[in-house]
Amino acid sequence: MDRLRRSYSVREGDFIHAGEASIRVKNMLKSLNFNPDIVRRVAICGYEAEMNLVMHGGDGTLTVVVGSREIQLHVEDTGPGIADTELAMKEGYSTASDRYRELGFGAGMGLPNMKKNSDSIRVESELGQGTAVSMRFDVASVREGR
Repeated sequence: MDRLRRSYSVREGDFIHAGEASIRVKNMLKSLNFNPDIVRRVAICGYEAEMNLVMHGGDGTLTVVVGSREIQLHVEDTGPGIADTELAMKEGYSTASDRYRELGFGAGMGLPNMKKNSDSIRVESELGQGTAVSMRFDVASVREGR
């Protein structure tokens, strides 16, 4: 299969459309007959990334690149950046506002879930310049119990 690339815009604060990009990615991978484990893992990471954009990241883009051996998910935003990426990767750490916590978000599992469900993750962030997260999924890696 040739590489297939799709990009989706995500708007800060747009809870009406939140999750649509990750659903489109999931449905595309299903239609391409990828293993359900890979589809689930990519969908989880896409949703977590998309919600981070909606709540924290300012406007941004979620891009999926599909190849025969790997799937890549790239998320870039124009938000405030992450002050301490190492801390942000720890389960339970959250900078969610009270408003978002009242909506049921802010458990501090976004980046940790992305790390857990991808085969590799890279987070690059600069205060005042935004954040870029790149994840890779090995198509041949089917994980038991995930």
